[in-house]
Amino acid sequence: RQVLRDLQAIKPDMPKSCQPHPLYDNFGQPVSREEACARLKWDPQYIYLLFFGFIREYKGLDWLLEAFADERFRQLPVKLVIAGEFYGDPKPYMELLDRYGLHGQVMLCTSFIPDDEVRYYFCAADLVVQPYKHATQSGVTQICYHFTKPMLVTRVGGLAELVPHGRAGYVTEPRIQDIADAMYDFCSRRRMHDFDEGLTEEKAKYSWSNMTHAIESL
Repeated sequence: RQVLRDLQAIKPDMPKSCQPHPLYDNFGQPVSREEACARLKWDPQYIYLLFFGFIREYKGLDWLLEAFADERFRQLPVKLVIAGEFYGDPKPYMELLDRYGLHGQVMLCTSFIPDDEVRYYFCAADLVVQPYKHATQSGVTQICYHFTKPMLVTRVGGLAELVPHGRAGYVTEPRIQDIADAMYDFCSRRRMHDFDEGLTEEKAKYSWSNMTHAIESL
């Protein structure tokens, strides 16, 4: 809706409609968590938090690392997985890993991930974290819906419209402490399946037929 408002300001007389992007269902069908962990050689005893996609400054990976440095996570069987290529200098992130002693808790999967491997990362993960500093929307959310995977997003751009708080995961303020608190709530209470029903209902909104109907109607 933010983009719709921008368009309205620029071209008030142009016909327009707001329709969210459909599911990214081109990465194959879901597999079980057990199969995904076995494929990636991850220990299934851990809780996995996934940061996925190109690593750019606005996506807030530095915030995520600082949030994950919270001492509460040291008492839990949890790993943070960073899966995606660096789009800029990786040095600031490596310095944060050093500063907080996170190398044993953070898994770096920062080489190119082929399309046919993507589903294993999402199916093995328990929560997908998008701590964006600013954004309009994110294609990662539509991958999460395809794999029925709960999300944590910050209240920036249109992300909160796509991820109803308490139904599809968490919406936090774009603050490090709020991100840490939400991740800890998920991990400490082991809420892996608490959002399944809401995710299933929400994903129905993002069918390709809805998109084509919206285009035809416009």
